[in-house]
Amino acid sequence: MKASRRDLIAMGAALPVYPLAFVPAAADEASCSQFEDLSRSISATLFDDGLARPAPETPTVSDLAAGLDRTLVLGGGGEYYIAWYCGFFHGLLEQGVDPAGAAELVVGTSAGAYIGSSLTSGHFQRLRSEFDFFSYFPDLFAKLAPVSSPNASQKRAQMMNFSVKDGSPDAIRAIGRAALAADNHVNGQDVERMAWLLTGDSRTSWPPAKMITTANDCYTGDRLIVHKTVADKNNIALFDAVAASSSLPGIIGPTLVGQRYCMDGGIARTWAHTDVVAGSKRALVITLTNGYEGSLLSGIPHNVHTEVAALEATGTKAMLIIAGTPPGVNLLDPRAMEAALRAGYERAKDEAEKIRSFFA
Repeated sequence: MKASRRDLIAMGAALPVYPLAFVPAAADEASCSQFEDLSRSISATLFDDGLARPAPETPTVSDLAAGLDRTLVLGGGGEYYIAWYCGFFHGLLEQGVDPAGAAELVVGTSAGAYIGSSLTSGHFQRLRSEFDFFSYFPDLFAKLAPVSSPNASQKRAQMMNFSVKDGSPDAIRAIGRAALAADNHVNGQDVERMAWLLTGDSRTSWPPAKMITTANDCYTGDRLIVHKTVADKNNIALFDAVAASSSLPGIIGPTLVGQRYCMDGGIARTWAHTDVVAGSKRALVITLTNGYEGSLLSGIPHNVHTEVAALEATGTKAMLIIAGTPPGVNLLDPRAMEAALRAGYERAKDEAEKIRSFFA
């Protein structure tokens, strides 16, 4: 399966150290800056699709959430987290708690895009049944989404993703460039097909008006927010956006959304994109980890507590649930699905009444 974060760090440490002669001169750096400016200018001129929405630097009320009561934010975390979500929401629904049904806006990133789209489209039981099946036959899922034995171009993208030290646009573009150049085993229509097979999402339109997905433009580094208005404008189907939101660099994708090749929504400065629901009265935020501990799928520094504090600074009351990960778990290993389903289901027993009270 995919190399662990420790493996990737070790690979980075083993790379050759080049002499100073290979460091770009100041003139070269200026030229690079000039070409970046030119690239951004051209992109801004051509792309009027409404998809790019930078995360605000300071707490800011979102025009997508202002005046809403209940909102739901679902973070990412690979196959493990989709399975955990399946167990969790199955347990909640058994107890008569339906946060996705109660929410007026649902923001999903990567694994959260999978579960959010299936919940809001009415296909959750399909997704849960699929993951329940694959938990018994993980080798079949590994054939559907082969991520083992990465080649050199995939390793480069993975190492870039884990080697970044900030979430700046330059860092996102550097990861995106490596993602575009990776010869992944699952890409293009294969990613979209997998999203459709698992979720049952629409391949022609955007049926759930309250569903929002996130992604990142590999070329420009823009954070992309896809909702019904811009999806209809750009002829983006729900399954396309879900596939893009889960296109992890060096693993699967990139995926075309509109005219942008996209990578995973989690490869961003914001961990769960809670700023999208800023200004709503109440927001239930569910993430895999706190952003800096446990198993992670990116090296970009995150802190979900800081993100939630910024959300609450806009007047939104937030409830944060952190799923947590077992020590050393590989988030992309299908063999972890069974344990994840069970853990999510058991966690629902602890959280159901709290959620019911929070959204009452």
